[in-house]
Amino acid sequence: MTPQEVLDFAKANAVQQVDIRFADIPGLSHHITYPISEVSLDSFESGFGIDGSSIRGWAAINESDMLLVPDPGTAFLDPFTRVKTLVMNGTVIDPITRQHYERDPRWIAIKAENYLKTTGIADTIFVGAEAEFFIFENVSFDQNMHSAHYQIDSDEGHWSSGRRENNLGYRPRVKEGYFPVPPTDHYHDLRSEMVEVMQACGLEIECHHHEVATAGQSEIDQRYNTMVKSADNMMLYKYVVRNVAQRNGKTVTFMPKPLFGDAGSGMHVHQSLWRDGKPLFAGELYAGLSQTALWYIGGLLKHARALSAIIAPTTNSYKRLAPGYEAPVNLAYSRRNRSAAVRIPMYSSAPKSKRVEFRPPDPSANPYLSFSAMLMAGIDGIINRIDPGESLDKDIYDLSPEELKAVPSMPASLDEALDCLESDYEFLLKGDVFTAELIETYIAYKRKNEADAIRLRPHPYEFHLYYDI
Repeated sequence: MTPQEVLDFAKANAVQQVDIRFADIPGLSHHITYPISEVSLDSFESGFGIDGSSIRGWAAINESDMLLVPDPGTAFLDPFTRVKTLVMNGTVIDPITRQHYERDPRWIAIKAENYLKTTGIADTIFVGAEAEFFIFENVSFDQNMHSAHYQIDSDEGHWSSGRRENNLGYRPRVKEGYFPVPPTDHYHDLRSEMVEVMQACGLEIECHHHEVATAGQSEIDQRYNTMVKSADNMMLYKYVVRNVAQRNGKTVTFMPKPLFGDAGSGMHVHQSLWRDGKPLFAGELYAGLSQTALWYIGGLLKHARALSAIIAPTTNSYKRLAPGYEAPVNLAYSRRNRSAAVRIPMYSSAPKSKRVEFRPPDPSANPYLSFSAMLMAGIDGIINRIDPGESLDKDIYDLSPEELKAVPSMPASLDEALDCLESDYEFLLKGDVFTAELIETYIAYKRKNEADAIRLRPHPYEFHLYYDI
């Protein structure tokens, strides 16, 4: 919609308030709400003043005045508010220079799309991301100087099978939760409600299903879209999933690995480049790919260890990306092997369906930053004609120790991932998409507030291992 169409839509739908949203560096959505009387055509140029000093990874207090400019093309009616509310995403600009704010994740994604066009390689990138999540009945956690705990309660969790009362059985066993029908799938109706709300908000949904893990692991698949739109859609997807769960007395987490000993949650990201309405990844080479696609894969694999700090950005991410647990830690590509970092889906031979699927990302990632970083790695692969090497079509567990040593892997911790990003981020700076200052800020924030914070605290299991040592 245009700005005028947004105002007309608001009037026709008796909108009372307008909610404008933006993302911080870690990827949490924030919002500020105005009465409709405060919104005019000029608002789409001048924006609204906000204080950015308390937003994670943003400005210092002495330069915190910012303007939030709504994007009319993102407007939708909020399905959860009691007061009729129109929602739009915004981008952040400096009130003095009127320049875009270089730490605004959405602006970075817009720059990445623009940079792709300037290269002449393609004019469009399509992205389809599959974010998995867990549905729980209750969660409790605490951490202080002298104690720490977390506890998850899930009626569907297989550990609840031993309950004496109110127990009707039918629970997926550990790692056996893929596609069971109800009543084993406890949350079919809940996911269906999520889908209905998503569609009402404008998302295109392809399917939903139970995932591999017990305790309500789920997936709802969105249709692919252009990159910035797909990132916007992922933020909306998370908002809907959490709020539908909340109003049904459930809680949802996008943590990659909330359960020990069961499957973690990934966010496999499908990517394809197009130019003049034609797909560029279809060809006559391996798995029906073009040379352009293979070079794109080469870029993803070359920079995967640096990308890991952005696409698997939490300490918890590396409890999912653990070798030997069918996680996509192997830096290779394959048409079917799901332990390879890059998979080429083979469901259709149609050129428009040809794409690459990057499997290490998880849903804790900021979609604006992660989608942009993957695109930049792929572009670098094409520009520099990076050979992805031989495909990995063998079962990874059948490889000899010598063969396995030859396959590089993802980092084993957030600390290692940040080291990798620190030594390999020049490809992100092309076209001024990312800035060195942003990367340095990101690394410093993640080290201090996450990696070091976890490293310095005793773990409950350490008492089991060492208390009597």
